[in-house]
Amino acid sequence: MIKVTLKGDVREFESGTTVAEVAKSIGAGLYKAACAGRVDGQVVDLRTALTADCTLEILTFENEDGKKAYWHTTSHIMAQAVQHLFPEAKFAIGPAIENGFYYDFDLPRTLTPEDLTAIEAEMKKLIKQNIPLERVEVPAEEALKMMEDLKQDYKVELIKEHSGKGEKISFYKQGDYIDLCAGPHLMSTGCVKAVKLTNCTGAYWRADANNKMLQRVYGISFPKTADLDQYVNMLEEAKKRDHRKLGRDLELFTILEEGPGFPFFLPKGMILQNLLMDYWRDVHKKAGYQEISTPVILSRKLWERSGHWAHYKDNMYTTVIDDEDYAIKPMNCPGGMLVYKTKMRSYKDLPLRMGEVGLVHRHELSGALHGLMRVRCFHQDDAHIFMTPEQMKSEIQGVVRLIDSVYKTFGFSYFIELSTMPEDHMGDKATWDNATQILRDAVTELGYNYEVNEGDGAFYGPKLDFHLRDCLGRTWQCGTIQLDFQLPERFELEYTGADGQKHRPIMLHRVVFGSIERFIGILIEHFAGAFPIWLSPVQVQILPIAERHQEYAHRLRDELDAAGIRVEVDDRNEKIGYKIREAQLQKTPYMLVIGDKEMESDNISVRHRKAGDLGAMSLADFVARVNKEVADKTLD
Repeated sequence: MIKVTLKGDVREFESGTTVAEVAKSIGAGLYKAACAGRVDGQVVDLRTALTADCTLEILTFENEDGKKAYWHTTSHIMAQAVQHLFPEAKFAIGPAIENGFYYDFDLPRTLTPEDLTAIEAEMKKLIKQNIPLERVEVPAEEALKMMEDLKQDYKVELIKEHSGKGEKISFYKQGDYIDLCAGPHLMSTGCVKAVKLTNCTGAYWRADANNKMLQRVYGISFPKTADLDQYVNMLEEAKKRDHRKLGRDLELFTILEEGPGFPFFLPKGMILQNLLMDYWRDVHKKAGYQEISTPVILSRKLWERSGHWAHYKDNMYTTVIDDEDYAIKPMNCPGGMLVYKTKMRSYKDLPLRMGEVGLVHRHELSGALHGLMRVRCFHQDDAHIFMTPEQMKSEIQGVVRLIDSVYKTFGFSYFIELSTMPEDHMGDKATWDNATQILRDAVTELGYNYEVNEGDGAFYGPKLDFHLRDCLGRTWQCGTIQLDFQLPERFELEYTGADGQKHRPIMLHRVVFGSIERFIGILIEHFAGAFPIWLSPVQVQILPIAERHQEYAHRLRDELDAAGIRVEVDDRNEKIGYKIREAQLQKTPYMLVIGDKEMESDNISVRHRKAGDLGAMSLADFVARVNKEVADKTLD
């Protein structure tokens, strides 16, 4: 007998009992909902036999890893459906992703929308058949021959790369379909209840433009039809809020064929960007930050010293100046190191908080570019805090409070993720463990919960990532706090301590917005372009009813402009109803309708984009109203 600990409760089972059998012994409901297991912290398949005392967690769709198993299984169902409809198909990879799954196929022709409908229908047939999934392990040589016989070239390539002689390779089989896979998976196809294919795009094999272009089919699945319906409705709402369309309609930004991945900000977009930067500078000045600016292009020697040349070179743009290699900066950190070294520092200077909104460039594959969300150049609101060991926890907590304050200003909720040491890292494990524990203690003492993302830290240190939730429930990783013992060592940073001796400072990297461009994209979609009045590029539209009212309208514009309110006059020869609709489409917070009555009374007729007609008021009262909303940073 073995002892299995489930949520603190210790139960005894026969050695060899599977995770699925343990779930079944607890209850039929849990067995039906189970997607995978976690044994002593390791995610495993439901078919895994337990042979020693352990701690076990049954993972359902409510757990992130359970959800991945659910979506990964659905990708296999899709692949089987494709095999039925396209027997000559070659299969690449089909992982679970943040929202659903995809599979890359090498097919004899381009898929049409009608093909996606047919694939989805075939998937539903396979689900209805409730085909069991079976895990099979065979020696690498046998696995290779199996995939060669099936003419599955991509699987052959993967087996050759990732297996050694005599090593066992795992497959999952469901009916007439077999796939190279490590798992975990659901027990049968019938465990999937509701599915929808959402999109089809091109994708190079292994994201390499030198390889063949495959067809990537995306999908989503849920245990309940109601959940799928809710998700589909969210997708429809997301389409309406697409920042690329709204950015064009509201004249905020554009991306042109002369610069793919390099956004052009238009006048109204620059107003929005500058308002965000004014806010950023205000909160950082109050928090004791000093603003700096470092060059966009710096010597290769600097990037070698920082470690970026070894760890990040493929994402960097390079050039040659005076026969020497230079790189356009992909991040601001090394420049911040050089600023610190411009003079000797004392412990009395620490903590030293230096902020920079630097323009950085990173090479992204063309297929990954997406509006403002994934670009090749962007402004990053970096700050670097140099501190003594005793100041680490309080400085981390200060940044957490600042990020919390900023996100609440925009109405965002968020969750925190702690990312730990990756395989490709600098420094020893003991230093990493110490840094990670400091981050844990800092957030725990503030009363925040966090999730752990094992192995996803930066190459120089562990980090806290802040994931925003927008009004549609989507998450966006924006803010980050990265504790770094490595760069101060590489750059030989020093300060003179109270003991008169030289010491090495500790460093925090942190951003709040992340990429300014991406944050603007998130704001556009979160607010559907109807920004809070303090962020609206145009706060007031004055709408004269007839030509005789235009002179008065322009006089009002001058008065509002003098009061610091962003205002435009629509003096086109159009009907007032048309002008109001146009102002609504432009998401303008306030509209002032000007006719004979307004001119005679010297008042204004005010409309709000959501509340509608607010009636007549004096210009002074209206200015006071707008100024208060701006000062309070009111969210409509």
